[in-house]
Amino acid sequence: MTPNLKACGQAMVTAMVNAALAVALMLLVEFAISGDFRVPATYLWAGLLVWLVIFAAQFWRQRHLCRACDTNKETTRTSH
Repeated sequence: MTPNLKACGQAMVTAMVNAALAVALMLLVEFAISGDFRVPATYLWAGLLVWLVIFAAQFWRQRHLCRACDTNKETTRTSH
């Protein structure tokens, strides 16, 4: 359970940072094109989609890395 919680936390932080940067970039481009600063709902939905995709991929990756690290620790302990 601990590797899953650790992987979830790391994936959530990574996804949140990337989603915030994606929304900020979309708003910057919107401002550069239109000269008006407004937040369309589609940008928020796109940010949520970016968060979801990155969270899923990072969670899978981090969980795999945590399990591999735990397996290496157990192998090292039993070999001594």
